[in-house]
Amino acid sequence: MADDLRKSPRSAVALPRASRRGFLVAMASTVAMFGFPLGADAAIAPGEPGERPITPNGKMFEPTIWYWIDQAGRINVHVINAEIGQHIGTATARILADELDADWKDIHIEHVDVAPKWGNMVTGGSMSVWGAWPRYRQAGAAGRVALIEAAAKLWGVAPESCQTRNSMVTSGTHSISYGELVASGLSRSFTDAELKALPLKPVSDLRLVGRNVVELDVPDKTDGKALFGIDAKVEGMVYGVPLLPPTRLGSSVVSIDDSVAKGMKGYIRTVDLKDPTGIVPGVVVVIGQSLMAAKWASEKVKVTWTAGPTAALTEQQMLDRARALIRDAGVGTILDTGDTETAPIFAKAAETLEAEYTCASVLHFQLEPVNATALRNTSGTWEVHTGTQWPSLILPALEQAVGAKSGEVEIKSYLCGGGFGRRLNGDYAVVGLLASKAMDGKPVKVVFFREEDALFDSFRSPSVQRLRMAFDKGKQVLAMDHDAAAGWTMEAMGLGAGMTKGKDGRTFDPNSIDGADHYYSVGPHKVRAISLDLANQLRIGFLRSVGPGWTNFALESFMDEAAHKVGVDPVQFRLAHLKPEGRNAGSLPSSVGGAARQAHVLKRVVELSGYGKQEAPGKDSAIGIATTYGQNRLSPTWIACAAKVHVERKSGTITVQKLWIVVDCGVVIDPDGSLAQIQGGALWGVSLAVLEGTTIENGRPRDRNLGTYKPLRMIDTPELAIEFVKSTAAPVGLGEPGVTVVAPAIANAVFNAVGVRVRHLPMTPDVVKKALTS
Repeated sequence: MADDLRKSPRSAVALPRASRRGFLVAMASTVAMFGFPLGADAAIAPGEPGERPITPNGKMFEPTIWYWIDQAGRINVHVINAEIGQHIGTATARILADELDADWKDIHIEHVDVAPKWGNMVTGGSMSVWGAWPRYRQAGAAGRVALIEAAAKLWGVAPESCQTRNSMVTSGTHSISYGELVASGLSRSFTDAELKALPLKPVSDLRLVGRNVVELDVPDKTDGKALFGIDAKVEGMVYGVPLLPPTRLGSSVVSIDDSVAKGMKGYIRTVDLKDPTGIVPGVVVVIGQSLMAAKWASEKVKVTWTAGPTAALTEQQMLDRARALIRDAGVGTILDTGDTETAPIFAKAAETLEAEYTCASVLHFQLEPVNATALRNTSGTWEVHTGTQWPSLILPALEQAVGAKSGEVEIKSYLCGGGFGRRLNGDYAVVGLLASKAMDGKPVKVVFFREEDALFDSFRSPSVQRLRMAFDKGKQVLAMDHDAAAGWTMEAMGLGAGMTKGKDGRTFDPNSIDGADHYYSVGPHKVRAISLDLANQLRIGFLRSVGPGWTNFALESFMDEAAHKVGVDPVQFRLAHLKPEGRNAGSLPSSVGGAARQAHVLKRVVELSGYGKQEAPGKDSAIGIATTYGQNRLSPTWIACAAKVHVERKSGTITVQKLWIVVDCGVVIDPDGSLAQIQGGALWGVSLAVLEGTTIENGRPRDRNLGTYKPLRMIDTPELAIEFVKSTAAPVGLGEPGVTVVAPAIANAVFNAVGVRVRHLPMTPDVVKKALTS
């Protein structure tokens, strides 16, 4: 790495943005959103604890809204995505800096206030880099063209004779810095049409993309200066601890007895939020002078509630309901996968295969429990200080909660200490704001302790899937059906605009079915998405990888089953059906290559892992294979995994020994960051595959803390071997694809090791023992 890439000034770090597909693009353009407190009345200044965002030194040139250059040569890049540990500021900045031919040491990043001009400011769905690539390349090209034009005019030479490099323009013996050109009064603007028409560099000419550089958004996290929502402090604030009703929705308070708490030091009062939004009904908050005073008092306050309709709901009831819905051919939405007329084919098929797959409810347990600090400031408007992936989603509810008009509630966004999809749902902010309202606008910091965080979680819905495949007499695949019944988060949260219309004219939540519309050529292919209505009543939410976390487990396990049924090696069976033809050929800009690229990563992971040369049967160890595209067909990241496992027959314990993963994500923007994303996703995938899961009892998660809910521990971490395919294709996402491929690879390895098919997640020892003895 060149010395000039090792040195960089510390940049400001802050946040906003996140989303799932087209809905969020439309949503963001119609909802007012707010960001960091930079005004005089701001209670604190989150997001830039080390230093304020830099201000222009002297004259400034702003070729687009995405950055400016000042006469000192500093380049300030406006980042619209939330920072939740993925270092999106560095990735975004290097895209722009490379096209601008900027010196990396001149680059600063600023996570901007939420405002309509930025468009979609929602962070999720592995969409941040995918969206930044065209936007910031065009912006960088605009600056480069304008700087060259200005230099050429100054020297009286043709623009074609000028070159740019390291924040300098040169032509023959002439040279001038970007800062000097700005100081000369440079002014140039571009229309949208002009931006799109600008010539972009060939990927082979990029010098920063794909190389390791100093991460601009890491230092404040490592030296303790970074501010997370739980760090928010406002002069004179008090603390709140929530008491949660017996059901997530539909509960109401009957009575509150705080007679014992009144004698406790630091106790102030207990408030019934009387939520007018319907998002947090029945929640009570205990207020104290300190956090622990509120916590200790909360243990003595007695609340009587009327429960909502889900008070007796169980996980088993939801799974039974899902099965009943799948059996009813009249429910659900048929996805547009081309020819979906499979019924007559199954009726005449020589052979068929059918299997059911189930997945348990899953909690987030992000490191930082949800929290919010709220107050009414001196200007009479409301402020909510919190970490959130999607401020625009909860803002209308916050306004409704306090009867405010548009612009009278501001969300001050902080760094998120873990999101994993939980902070897309900002329901906890409503609790904080209503607590402050009950205290006449006094600053109140509400913190959910771990148990309350789990009870209040927007957990991942349980699911049931039925897959069927039809074969002719020659054992060739004729058709395929895939029915998936799971909670629809968009429906549960009242986000009708986020739904997609299917082939039959009905709507569905794409987050519940992504991955089922695969790139295999199987003849007529019918995919049916079914809303599990009972789960929707629990205000379920997004969890890292969302639908592909269960659809790909079922699909890739089923493809293995189909291969064994027809007596073909599972890898060869997949390759025979990964045909880059028709809709599976892919298209520009993001899915170009289609099934051919998925086949390539599969072949490569076989080479790396030595699949097919594993231990002889009977040793209870084997390698399993799976391949997916994450996150969806709009922006597929082609990925394949080989998992080596050992199964202890007596205990049923699965030990994942090693994962080999090959990824084709197009251009790799940030090598270190990309590797970290896949590593983290893969380990999350292992955790979901063999450990993580809860069950719903009486309408609530059974597990409330990490004593009973057990995600992957460091001691159980497998060896990882990860390889990225060199590519010049448009970059796609990496936050979630690594999760989607691991569970089916493990399940297929278990079959290869001990000869039993495990069709439930998580594959706990009890589940494995049951499969071994059935």
